[in-house]
Amino acid sequence: MSLPNQYDEMCYLPATELLKLFRSRALSPVELLNAYQARAERIEPVLNSFSAQRGEAALAAAREAEHAYGSRAATPRPLEGIPTALKNEHTLVGWVTTKGSWLMGDTPDTVNAPITQRLLDAGAVVHAQTNVPEFYMAGFTRSARHGVTRNPWNPAMTPGGSSGGSGAALAAGLTTLASGSDIGGSIRIPASYCGVVGLKPSYGRVPVTPIGYALNTMNHIGPMARTVADCALMFNAINGPYGADPATISPKLELPLEFQPVRGMRIALSYDLGYCKVHEDVRAALDQVVAVLRDLGAVVEPVALGWGGWVAEALDHRLGFETGREFAARILTQEQETSDYIRYFAAAGLQVTGEQYLASGATIGRMYDTMSGVMAKYEALICPTMAGIGSVAEGQADSTALLHQDAMTYPFNLLSRHPVLNVPSGIASNGVPTGVQIVGRPYDESTTFRIGAALESALWQGRRPASAAVHGH
Repeated sequence: MSLPNQYDEMCYLPATELLKLFRSRALSPVELLNAYQARAERIEPVLNSFSAQRGEAALAAAREAEHAYGSRAATPRPLEGIPTALKNEHTLVGWVTTKGSWLMGDTPDTVNAPITQRLLDAGAVVHAQTNVPEFYMAGFTRSARHGVTRNPWNPAMTPGGSSGGSGAALAAGLTTLASGSDIGGSIRIPASYCGVVGLKPSYGRVPVTPIGYALNTMNHIGPMARTVADCALMFNAINGPYGADPATISPKLELPLEFQPVRGMRIALSYDLGYCKVHEDVRAALDQVVAVLRDLGAVVEPVALGWGGWVAEALDHRLGFETGREFAARILTQEQETSDYIRYFAAAGLQVTGEQYLASGATIGRMYDTMSGVMAKYEALICPTMAGIGSVAEGQADSTALLHQDAMTYPFNLLSRHPVLNVPSGIASNGVPTGVQIVGRPYDESTTFRIGAALESALWQGRRPASAAVHGH
């Protein structure tokens, strides 16, 4: 299939605009899906953001959506006809969710993940599965099974991970919405590096299965999109209580798609969380964010968190003990090919002691004490998403080293009840976007979106990659 390049413009339209065009019959869901598929034919050989595409089934769903908009008897659903990509984690009946690993074989999924079912129920057209690092354990996206995924802004660089395929596909105009998950930054890292919007919801907002994953407080499922309003639209479709996940909370949260100004808001500021080495490009971008918020009438004041390298240590001990040991049992005895970083992580997990694991809980308590003091005076905290400006697409064998060096995300997985929204803040000297994290009070997603919408309007609207990779050259 080959469509003229002018069709590429519709591939960058936000979902909020597409829904209006569908309702007025100015654009068809089938026409839009065809444009996305044609664009993927040109761009995917360079970026490798998808591990699978869903041709006929997606086309059937798009035709059903087209009928819903054309029939007086049908009522279009909230995401009716919107092309949506699923992270290679969120199961879909009949698909093969490989988790980026040869160890998963080729057995088709027999159940839909809760997020999948809610997206389908909302009318989304699920058309692709996005690439991940093996078992999601890296801040870059490379796996033995699916190869290397590249950043649309600079293909030599990583789009981040583990939701790297989702971030890359959004930035490259290959999908309108995408799902992600975040256990140490896996939504926010690719959202930052790809110049898109991503939400780590408060723990319990979006259902997770099976039970073991649901009870892992560091684990969050969330939406990724190109705009703040689209991210809110998707969040509205996927959050809310779920019978099979005892951690989900009530009631369902319904965010507005238009947000109040930030004038009069009090916002805390940290450039480095007390211990991170932050690149000058990232600092300059955050300076711009602060200036915008102050110009819009918000009070932005620096705060001292008093955190140190022991935060990263707590992450290593918690993740290593809970997840690394599980991988060790599954991976280190296997003869099938596995990625270097997953073997490294599994082996490191075996070295974590019970005492270290228990001490991580005390560390998290200290961090919550600090944040509760900050949030008593301020409505949100802003800080960089990534301290660095990216790494090569191929990553490295020790994925935790990159996480420690570059990411400012994982403290808020330890502090899992705080929602965190990434919005773009600028572009670094290597062409890779930078991002700012907006950290809300526990379970207060609304405020993070309010601030994010203000920043997006002032700093980012309509920006997209100019690299040859996104033009099919």
